[in-house]
Amino acid sequence: MAPGEFFGFLGPNGAGKTTTINAVTGLANYQSGRVRVFGHDVTSDYRRSRAEIGLVPQEFNFDPFLSAEQILEFEGGYFGIPHRETKKRASELLEVFGLSEKRKDGYKRLSGGMKRRLLIARALMHNPRILILDEPTAGVDLELRHQLWDFLRRLNREGKTLFLTTHYIEEAEKLCTRVGVIHQGRMVGLDSTAKLIREISADRIVFYLKKEMTFLPEAAAGLGLRLEESGRRISFEEKAGLVPRVLKTLQALDQEVEKIDVEHPTLEDAFLKLTGKNESYIRPLMPSHLEMPEEK
Repeated sequence: MAPGEFFGFLGPNGAGKTTTINAVTGLANYQSGRVRVFGHDVTSDYRRSRAEIGLVPQEFNFDPFLSAEQILEFEGGYFGIPHRETKKRASELLEVFGLSEKRKDGYKRLSGGMKRRLLIARALMHNPRILILDEPTAGVDLELRHQLWDFLRRLNREGKTLFLTTHYIEEAEKLCTRVGVIHQGRMVGLDSTAKLIREISADRIVFYLKKEMTFLPEAAAGLGLRLEESGRRISFEEKAGLVPRVLKTLQALDQEVEKIDVEHPTLEDAFLKLTGKNESYIRPLMPSHLEMPEEK
């Protein structure tokens, strides 16, 4: 990935996303190949490569006996930042993430959303050149998710390189300029978000029928039609000359088309084709009972 870009790293569970992150950050060994971060080998030059990285893990891994302020100050100390600068940096980040009033509170007294913000603040303590975020918005409510999106966009505009893994496919589509898709340990897609969508998936034509169909007859075989469960909607990928053929087939079946629509492909469509999955990622608009409550 290039310096300054917002890169999305997608793949099904078990594809190797977290393993890749662990290899890049020196948390896992690998048998072959080389990994470099801004020119520094993560094995032979571990200290310098790790200093370039800010890591936001999936799980909360704070010391339960430290306050929010102490967690940030200790992180600065791990990277050799002088004490006075560490305190100043911690105070600034607590303010940025709306945690100033909770600075003396222990980790266990923070809400889920506050803990998520504290993870990102901790990763930024040593001002790394690249921020790796492993599903940073998992379990947070919609308001906080959009706040985090705005903050990440701002970081990227200011020149910070961002590496994002996420299970919210629309999150990657909205935020990332380039996307890589990993499947069974192999990179199966790598391009700009728009180009990946355009090259992998075509527009879908949707016909809304006046009468219900219970099945697709033999006359429709080979046209790539998909009959929706309602029986009143048929869709297919746009191909040259296909629309007249479908219309002719439906006319022969005494079917009238009430409306024609075009559905443009999304990153989710490209992802499902690349990985051969039938199930989709979770979309950002989740039922309210699945959201983690946020303390105001």
